[in-house]
Amino acid sequence: MKRRDFIQSTLAATGLASLGLRAADSAALPPAREYYELRRYQLRRGPNQKRFDDYARDAAIPAMNRLGIGPIGVFHVMTGPDSPSAYVLIPYASLEQFAAAPGRLAADVEYQKAGADFINTPATDPAYIRVESSLMIAFEGMPKLEVPAATKDKHPRIFELRLYESHSKKANQKKIEMFNVGEIALFRRTGLTPVFFGETLIGTRLPNLTYLLVFENLAARDKNWSTFAADPEWKKLSTTPGYTDPEIVLNISNYFLRPAPYSQI
Repeated sequence: MKRRDFIQSTLAATGLASLGLRAADSAALPPAREYYELRRYQLRRGPNQKRFDDYARDAAIPAMNRLGIGPIGVFHVMTGPDSPSAYVLIPYASLEQFAAAPGRLAADVEYQKAGADFINTPATDPAYIRVESSLMIAFEGMPKLEVPAATKDKHPRIFELRLYESHSKKANQKKIEMFNVGEIALFRRTGLTPVFFGETLIGTRLPNLTYLLVFENLAARDKNWSTFAADPEWKKLSTTPGYTDPEIVLNISNYFLRPAPYSQI
């Protein structure tokens, strides 16, 4: 073999080997975790409730979908404070996508036109009382949002939004670890179907974690939680030193939500 041919074949083999190594390394990496923005719109009773739904359905969701953002969930509070209010769950593939979204929406002529009645309301007739927002990163144990089968099949469903506050970031991380190492799997096995789990990075009532469950109805919710609470593996995990509620959970808040007819979750 000529020297030049030998060098070229060696370089080719080395290049293929490095490509294979990179592919193997990539395959070994854990799935990229999504980011979630959870907004709560506190509304006023009367026409503004319809104004919000018209905006979300006809302007906001289509525009964000055009940006590659979705599926987007819109939920009205069944039980919880500050009624009427609505929650909007927005998943982002990256922080860059999250940061770029407001500017891209502002430049979207179709969005601005479709949402004009909501976007351009005067101070004398505001579209809402206030908006609160939190930014979360998905848990390693559930790195992607999962759209419920009932949503795809257009079946009735309710959601339970739960927020766990901890007395310190260390305790918060321990509770997240508990979910990742066993509690999420226990949820699935006992009929508690999760939509997402998120560690709150920016928001109120820090440190906290937030997650969303879906049920056919309230009776199914009560039955599945009872099954979970009675499970021997849960009893063992929840009494393990370092994982007990008194050590790592300060307060739990939960809200029952009903999806808007146009919700993508």
